[in-house]
Amino acid sequence: MDWDDLKVFLAVARAESLSRAGKVLRRDAATVGRRVAKLEGDLGQPLFTKSPQGYALTEAGSRLLAHAEQTEQAVLSGVDELAGPSGQLSGQVRIGATDGCASYILPQVCTAIRKQHPELELQIVALPRVINLSKREADMAITVSPPQAGRFTVQKITDYHLHLAAARDYLDAAPPLRNLEDLRAHPVVGYIQDMIFYPELDFLTGMGIEKVALASNLVSVQLGMVRQGGGVGITHDFILPFAPNLVRVLVEELSITRSFYLIRHEGDVRVERFARVAEALTRGIRDEVARLEAMV
Repeated sequence: MDWDDLKVFLAVARAESLSRAGKVLRRDAATVGRRVAKLEGDLGQPLFTKSPQGYALTEAGSRLLAHAEQTEQAVLSGVDELAGPSGQLSGQVRIGATDGCASYILPQVCTAIRKQHPELELQIVALPRVINLSKREADMAITVSPPQAGRFTVQKITDYHLHLAAARDYLDAAPPLRNLEDLRAHPVVGYIQDMIFYPELDFLTGMGIEKVALASNLVSVQLGMVRQGGGVGITHDFILPFAPNLVRVLVEELSITRSFYLIRHEGDVRVERFARVAEALTRGIRDEVARLEAMV
């Protein structure tokens, strides 16, 4: 069994589909299927159970997965070591993040990292749901909630803050907003309740607000609604510099603190490329959040 066989096996195990694995490997699904069949023939046992829903690992496949991931980490470590002591990083690193961080923090941070390492390829995956590191949707992830299970390392990056905000034009024409009780007379902008994947983002339930006039699963869309005068919404302080027509309201009555965490595969701590990018990300995110919040 060679490394190329294991790469095909890992891709199918993570994608649970020949076509999706083929996109990762840049091969057609039929070729991937033949490689899987050959590997199963060489090993003398099935590695996947095939169904209309996709490819699921058998018991033998699950045992092989652990060894294949160890081999993958060893290969990545070897590639980084052979790159030499020049200090320059190369290769691809895919970073998963909640859309607020991905849209308003990571562009600046990742651009700065790549200026220092021109051969590095950084990819940002912005999803309004939990990033699945086990299936390698990303090499590392920035989340607002640390995972409760799995073989991961968790590092707190920094706290960030949120407040109620509204457009100046909206406030000029709207009923008075002197306390939280007055909020009942205003349309509220927020998340779609059944699409909140992190409990830390369920801000409005704790405030007793059951009805959201305008809602989206994306922070950037919520921000657009508030900027257009759609109502009052809870907004990240680090986003406000990008929306100069918004002002914070009821600051003394409501202030929310949340945290960003960096989640990594446990075995990747030994891969220099991932370790150094993680260090630069942590430092960059911490500095950028502080810089933007200081502008409010």
